[in-house]
Amino acid sequence: MSHLVRRLTTLASVPVVLLGLVSASAATAAPTTTTATTSARPSVPFPDRIELPDGFQPEGIAIARGTAYFGSRADGDIYAADLRTGRGKVISQGPGTGSLGMKVDSKGRLYVAGAAGGNGRVIDTRTGKVLQSYTFTTKTPTFVNDVILGKDAAYFTDSQQPVFYKVPLGRANAKPQTIALTGDYQHLPGNNANGISLTPDGRALIMVQSSTGFLLRVDPKTGVARRIDLGGALMTNGDGLLLSGRTLYVVQNQLNKIAVVSLDRAGTKGQVVREITSPDFDVPTTMAAFGSHLYLPNARFSTPPTPETAYWVTAVSTKPAKHSMDDGECDPIRFLK
Repeated sequence: MSHLVRRLTTLASVPVVLLGLVSASAATAAPTTTTATTSARPSVPFPDRIELPDGFQPEGIAIARGTAYFGSRADGDIYAADLRTGRGKVISQGPGTGSLGMKVDSKGRLYVAGAAGGNGRVIDTRTGKVLQSYTFTTKTPTFVNDVILGKDAAYFTDSQQPVFYKVPLGRANAKPQTIALTGDYQHLPGNNANGISLTPDGRALIMVQSSTGFLLRVDPKTGVARRIDLGGALMTNGDGLLLSGRTLYVVQNQLNKIAVVSLDRAGTKGQVVREITSPDFDVPTTMAAFGSHLYLPNARFSTPPTPETAYWVTAVSTKPAKHSMDDGECDPIRFLK
């Protein structure tokens, strides 16, 4: 494709820390503190825009060691691209249903939410082989939308069912558990539980409910949800979430912006402190971090998809002027205690 790289516009006011992926050994014990890695994003300029294959229809993204992984909501293909060069290829053929939210662990295993297929799967990023598949539900409608990795389990949202799914980690033939959402959660028409993250203290889940714009703090064991106090602010069109320290980034897809929310440690209340936007956005859905940048695939929901429709990824800087930042190499991953 011949699209020119357009420079981004970032509204930034305070520094944040983008955490590196924890080591494999740390995955067996909940950390009491978090420390950013010291390896910085290389000084050689990375492109602010990466072209994806025509007709790909991206939605999810995960990043590890300078490679970004994207899922197609059309057929579930997984596409891997080098963040430095922008070059990439399909590494895993999809099942014919969408691949949405995803996370990669320290062993290079990619956890993928399976959209209307009502499932999830784990893919080896080195070989593209499907290591494990999970059927969460055969009910319709279903829309398994996003995933987060905890200390001993992966958690998946379902935007069309009043539940979420828990998959134990480190167990052979582990069976998924379905947990009902209760408390302040009310199942409404449209998309409900969408993006998912962990609270800063790692003790609970955070979900954004697209139909209401609410951020919900969810007990991972009981499913009881409590609305996070944002002082009346709504995360309208809320989609992907990304936590860095006590800063939660919330993609507001149709609004073409990212809300930056400062949370308390328990994730019970917060405040919108700024917004990030770019003229290159065209309905971004979610994000992953690399160095001082967030990378967002543009789903272009308002553009009718064809085999020739162009799709791309936009990088926006979170680095404010006159401030330094610790840079990580992978998605931030926190752990439930």
